[in-house]
This record gives sequence, structure tokens and C-alpha cells, in this order.
Amino acid sequence: MPIMKPKTRGPSEAGDVANRQLSFAELVKGLTSGDHAVRLGAVRSLGIQGGTPAIDVLCQHLVIDSDRSTRDVIAVELARLGGEAVVEGLMPLLRSDDAALRNIAIDILKELPTDVAPRMEALLDDPDPDVRIFLVNVLEALRHPAVEDWLVAVITMDTNVNVVGTALDLLNEVGSTASVPALRAAIARFPDEPFVTFSAENALRRIGSAA
Repeated sequence: MPIMKPKTRGPSEAGDVANRQLSFAELVKGLTSGDHAVRLGAVRSLGIQGGTPAIDVLCQHLVIDSDRSTRDVIAVELARLGGEAVVEGLMPLLRSDDAALRNIAIDILKELPTDVAPRMEALLDDPDPDVRIFLVNVLEALRHPAVEDWLVAVITMDTNVNVVGTALDLLNEVGSTASVPALRAAIARFPDEPFVTFSAENALRRIGSAA
């Protein structure tokens, strides 16, 4: 689900915040209100306040509040805020058993290429192969000039065939002649994995036809 980051807030949202100068503690308390409108107002107000404490609380509440509309508003605020604190707060969610929560975290990260890019090499070394797969999926929308280099590193060094397969799928779309040696090496690294051979050969054919 693409996240639409508003450049400006609607009059009602901005007016709510201007008319009710609540403290940080009051806004945090509002997140647990039984009144849905109060929860959404608290989320938006914390987004306006910004800063690491507000980001930390919003990331935590993304887990706590399972209401779809509340999660959507939190996602919008986090994507709008961006920054290292947002990336740090979302990374643990990639390990969640809640698939919807994982997808929200991935969608937010996809909106933050500038913030994610400096940490991508380290993130792709995560010990959990499922997290590495999710991060390769983030690369699909990252729109960063180093995406191909990162994918080449994955298919060259990652030992998990599922991670490599996911990276090969994306290289089928974005790979250039620079990927050719790594694609051939991937076939040699996984000689007993037909999917790796099939995907790598597909990418090589596409690159050859485009050259």
C-alpha cells in the first residue's frame, strides 16, 4: 500500500493542534483512548511535535494499536517525519509475526530512500534471512543509484538461497551489464538450485538483449 505523505495538513487537523496545546504526556495518554478520534488526534499531534521521543512512541503504538485506520495515520506521520530515528524504530518490526505490521514497516521504509540508503549495506548483513528478504523488497522501490550494487553484493555473498532468489528477481528488472559476472557466479554457487539458474539466466538474456 503506497503511503501518501501530505505536504500540508487539513484545516481541521492543524486547528485541533493549535487549539489544544497538549503536553507530550497527555498526547501519549491519548493514544490509548477508547475514542478513535482522540487517538487519531494524538497521533497527528505527536507527528507535529516530532523528535525522537515522539517517533519512538509512534513506532511502539504501531505495534500496540491493531486498528487499520490508526496504523495508516501513524504510517503517514512516520513517513513524513523520516530520519534515522524512524528507520531505527521500524527495523524491529520486520521481525514481527504480524504480516500486516511488517508490510506497513516496509511501505514506510520505501518512502525514505535518503534515510535508508546509508544503512543498507549493514542492514543487508542482518542475521535473519527473512529480514534480508524484506530489505531486498525495500530496494525495489528505493530509487537509489546504488540499488544494483547492493543486489550484486547479495547474490555474490549471501549464503541463503531464498535471499539470493529474491535479489535475482529484482536484478531481472534493474540489472545492467555490470551485473553479468555476479549473475554467472550465482549460477556456479548454487548448481543444485534450478530457480537460481532460471532467474540468473533470465536476467542475463534480458541484459544481453538490452545491450
